[in-house]
Amino acid sequence: MRPEPAIESLRAQIEKIEGRSRRVKSVLPFGIAEVDSRLPGEGLALGALHEIAGGGNGAIDGAAAALFAAGIAARTKGKVLWCLTRPDLFAPALAQAGLPPDRVIYVEAGDDKTVLACVEEGLRHGGLGAIVAEIGRLSMTASRRLQLAAEGTGAIGLALRRWRRQTEATDFGQPTAAMTRWRVSALPSPALPVPGVGRHRWLVELIRARAGESADFELEACDDTGCLALPAHMVDRSRAQEGWRHGASG
Repeated sequence: MRPEPAIESLRAQIEKIEGRSRRVKSVLPFGIAEVDSRLPGEGLALGALHEIAGGGNGAIDGAAAALFAAGIAARTKGKVLWCLTRPDLFAPALAQAGLPPDRVIYVEAGDDKTVLACVEEGLRHGGLGAIVAEIGRLSMTASRRLQLAAEGTGAIGLALRRWRRQTEATDFGQPTAAMTRWRVSALPSPALPVPGVGRHRWLVELIRARAGESADFELEACDDTGCLALPAHMVDRSRAQEGWRHGASG
């Protein structure tokens, strides 16, 4: 039985007030089945806010989280707005993660409040590939404003959580309106048969995904196109499992 016209009209008005839409949202896939399968729509939702933080190893994990965000931004189209309070980003490292300097517009703000205001304006602009906010605290109210701004234009917002003191990291456990929440920690690089440093490796934890599943992944860091990869031993394990499934069904 179809709802009464008055009910349908009321629902439409509520959706309009809340800034919602029935359109199918686009996603930005990671290109790794093990990761994409845990996310609604098989990828990172565009028109949404996503949270990223480093693990417990201070600046090292913080740098890994920044490069993870840079890799996501690199795979979008258009300029990237990066709002921060501390001008300590290393541009060559971002370029190695697929985000060259000529794609990034840096905005240095005095505090988190100003960063949030700039990011909201960037999300409402609608002509940017991604908008990154380096912030310490993120309240439910502030995150809701950013989420609604992203929904209105289809832009992707990345809240990169940074703390001046590790004790402030407890704020990351507070609820926000972000669609997903990630934590990135550096792992030892694989040993090489010759002297040198192998590709960086991360533990990437999907702590929360709205309408999705939490999980953790051991991944190789972003390459110069912004793409992550499964380590070789994980690829071999996946292939072996796939072969076992085919054999069992034969």
